[in-house]
Amino acid sequence: MSAPMLTFDALELTVFSQGVAMLAEEMGGLLERSSISPNIRERRDASCALFDAAGRMVAQAAHIPVHLGAMPESVAAVRAAGAQAGDVFLLNDPSHGGSHLPDLTMVEVIPHPHEPQRVIGYAAVRAHHADVGGISPGSMPFGATELYQEGIIVPPVRIEVQGMPNRDVLALVLANVRTPAEREGDLSAQRAACAAGRRGWQALFLRMGETMLQSAVDALLDYTERRVRARLALLDGAAGLAADALEGDGVSDAPIPVVIAAAVRGATLHLDLTGTSPAVRGNVNAPPAVVRAAAVFVLRVLCDDDVPVNDGVARALHLVIPDDCVANAKRPSAVAAGNVELSQRLTDVCFAALASAAASVGVHDLVIPACGQGTMNNITLGAPGWSFYETLGGGQGASRRGPGPDAVHVGMSNTRNTPVESLERAYPLRVVEYAVRRGSGGAGQHHGGDGVVRRYQTLVPCTATLLTERRKVAPPGAHGGHAGAPGRNTLNGESLPAKTRVTMNAGDVLTLETPGGGGWGVVPA
Repeated sequence: MSAPMLTFDALELTVFSQGVAMLAEEMGGLLERSSISPNIRERRDASCALFDAAGRMVAQAAHIPVHLGAMPESVAAVRAAGAQAGDVFLLNDPSHGGSHLPDLTMVEVIPHPHEPQRVIGYAAVRAHHADVGGISPGSMPFGATELYQEGIIVPPVRIEVQGMPNRDVLALVLANVRTPAEREGDLSAQRAACAAGRRGWQALFLRMGETMLQSAVDALLDYTERRVRARLALLDGAAGLAADALEGDGVSDAPIPVVIAAAVRGATLHLDLTGTSPAVRGNVNAPPAVVRAAAVFVLRVLCDDDVPVNDGVARALHLVIPDDCVANAKRPSAVAAGNVELSQRLTDVCFAALASAAASVGVHDLVIPACGQGTMNNITLGAPGWSFYETLGGGQGASRRGPGPDAVHVGMSNTRNTPVESLERAYPLRVVEYAVRRGSGGAGQHHGGDGVVRRYQTLVPCTATLLTERRKVAPPGAHGGHAGAPGRNTLNGESLPAKTRVTMNAGDVLTLETPGGGGWGVVPA
């Protein structure tokens, strides 16, 4: 007979919620301090979360939305692989809990403090590694048409078996990357972060006791679900449709439609991607977990700031994704750019569909922003012995609350920039200009945020790969606001396509001008 469930008042639940969130933040802090690569140490392109024994996400750090919304799929894949207490798994396979191959996810199966065979939770860390093999440095290749071209594929495999290291798996992974020492250092940092999560969860388990901890988790997830559904109830009966497109897939320049119908029924947000492009040859495909991540992010933005982010948010979602869809990638579809670029367009279209739905029932006071830059501006530079990757900020869309901020990561990205000093110390590169792209935000009652200008000069011959968006079609404004300026890529002043790979000689200068955000409201007379 199960123990009776306990109840918690608002103060107790708040303290518990903040406490478990801080455990995830501590994991992230340790990861950042101990990583080798600037991509994780400085840009913080990584995410940490804690899950209970049933695989439900209890808390996340305030890291990368596209990581965190998809990470429950990773834990589910580990559980399906027969996880035992004390095991540590590594994975990146999009068919088994991964997103794209550079995102290596580590999951530690947390044992009971006094009964080592019992599972009481999971600690998970996802980090973007600057190279995992494939046809070009950085593993974000232009023109890839198969997953196998993008890097080593790691299904859920044990790198530790009930606490004992399995060095053979690590050796296999490191043998397939261009920078094995840096990769091993970053994986060691992930391992330390998982261990910190395990220790924190075990300490919480001992302090609260099993019954109280389980009751607190149930109460927290139920509370989050209630808050989300209460907001959705204001839109009951709403329905709307929105469409946009990606600017090609790296193989063809043909637009790739993204269509989303949004409806609110029974305090549940239904999102239907029928009409979205079938899977494409290039690498802008993405697994369904990326759709889930975009939808969770949009729904969370719709709610008040104090709503916790956990498994309770996704309970209020219902997704319909056609079987043959760019957002339902199946092996061997290439996916490197889907996680970063399709996710951004899904977010844009989700917001637009939700705004259309709200208008259909006369609700006009929701804070739904105009489109932000709509891209992560992926840039990879590399040559034998080194590989550098980063994403760049741009303009955020304005909203009824006020102007969009300048020079920030938008939507599914929440990384920092790579500091110039760190970049120039670690790589044979110079940043000859880094500035706000003044005037690139869209005009309106509230002005869209401005993008950035970043110019890289290489000191040695290298390869540059760009996976960017919003170079042809500008980020639209909302409620009469003007569009932001589209982005622009150039090499030595000559225009480059949105998605390309080029060879750079010593002294060449590559420039990215990132898009501005859309304005909100009619420009005042």
